[in-house]
Amino acid sequence: MAVYNPKSLHAEEFINDGEILETLAYAEANKNNEALIDEILEKARPQKTATGWNCKGLSHREASVLLACDIPEKIEKMYKIAEEIKLAFYGNRIVIFAPLYLSNYCVNGCVYCPYHAKNKHIPRKKLTQDEVRDEVIALQDMGHKRLAIEAGEDPKNNPIEYILECIKTIYSVKHKNGAIRRVNVNIAATTVENYRKLKDAGIGTYILFQETYHKESYLQLHPTGPKHDYDYHTEAMDRAMEGGIDDVGLGVLFGLELYKYEFAGLIMHAEHLEAVHGVGPHTISVPRVKHADDIDPTAFDNGIDDDTFAKITACIRLAVPYTGIIISTRENETVRGKLLNLGVSQVSGGSRTSVGGYAGYTPEERPHDTEQFDVSDQRSLDEVVHWLMDCGHIPSFCTACYREGRTGDRFMSLCKAGQISNCCHPNALMTLTEYLIDYASEETKKKGFEVIERELANIPNEKVRAIAAQHIEDIKNSNRRDFRF
Repeated sequence: MAVYNPKSLHAEEFINDGEILETLAYAEANKNNEALIDEILEKARPQKTATGWNCKGLSHREASVLLACDIPEKIEKMYKIAEEIKLAFYGNRIVIFAPLYLSNYCVNGCVYCPYHAKNKHIPRKKLTQDEVRDEVIALQDMGHKRLAIEAGEDPKNNPIEYILECIKTIYSVKHKNGAIRRVNVNIAATTVENYRKLKDAGIGTYILFQETYHKESYLQLHPTGPKHDYDYHTEAMDRAMEGGIDDVGLGVLFGLELYKYEFAGLIMHAEHLEAVHGVGPHTISVPRVKHADDIDPTAFDNGIDDDTFAKITACIRLAVPYTGIIISTRENETVRGKLLNLGVSQVSGGSRTSVGGYAGYTPEERPHDTEQFDVSDQRSLDEVVHWLMDCGHIPSFCTACYREGRTGDRFMSLCKAGQISNCCHPNALMTLTEYLIDYASEETKKKGFEVIERELANIPNEKVRAIAAQHIEDIKNSNRRDFRF
């Protein structure tokens, strides 16, 4: 039997079933232990230091106790601390991105995804480079600067060379004042050599959802195809980091397995990356199973309600305080709005989950024939930007850290010292200014400049405030873009 070892490179040791089961038993036994819960919550609370903020985070066992707790006043305290942590390290900024689906050809048999190989009635499509350019121009004309590219696993139709060519094309497109400044990549687990190629291509974060950490369930949910190999899939982040990619993004698909098991595995994976590579996940995504072409989410009996989903998100923020938490348009406006106050720091906007879903369509039109999942939040990017500001957040299109080399342990060291906001806050305001000038509706523009004026006044460093204010005026008065700290 495998022994739990967070420093091991073997999946069954760092995601150890026995340790997870013991953790869940410990959490169940202590879910009403108020003294222990208060102790854990106090450990999670951000502490003010001379240079900024400090947070200890929580172990998978401590975080699992909080997730199991059903005492209303303790849950409210969790939510309050989760918001405190998010504001301490990321402020009221919310980074915005969009997915770009390149191809839905796939050789895997994943039973929760409409791209599975046995689905014979879904149209199969792969973008040409001209079509990639058209999609990028459409996304730039919306105002996007950051994309997450997606493709099914198919060595013949979607080889690494195709992905690399698409990345090169995306970065090459400069339309009006538009430019995609960061390409994150969500493709199947691959080799160290291929991760090096992705790194050399200038990607931002490599994202791969585990789907489920429960090995038996994983094998049943992935009955055929290369993704059936649990160990190879689970160990992908170690290979990515060995290949030089220092920003990686984790996630599970909640609803496939019991959520408490998934949560423990997710936090253990974050602990493993920290123990082995000295830096935890750059992002953690929180998707739930949704309806798609031939996928009925009710066929999976581990679905979670909105309140449980909120508690999971808050507990992730308490356990892994420095990570970015991503919520997509799988969720509706109400759910997204609630989770923004519980630790979420990145959202998608104006998203399409179809291959070729942007070019040639109005904001109201949505092609459904190749969607990976139904989009619940169907608002335009402009509507999402305006909504975020109404909710007290700053929409940010910033990609400066990636392009200035503040990635991996360099980003985390600044974040852990509470210093990253000195860069991120003014960059958010400058990129919001770019969006307002180039793409926003008059109503959003009016609201946005009110927000920028207020937020500029709140920058504590006088020199940073003055430089940011000057850059914002330069953006307003000229065609120059891409000022950054």
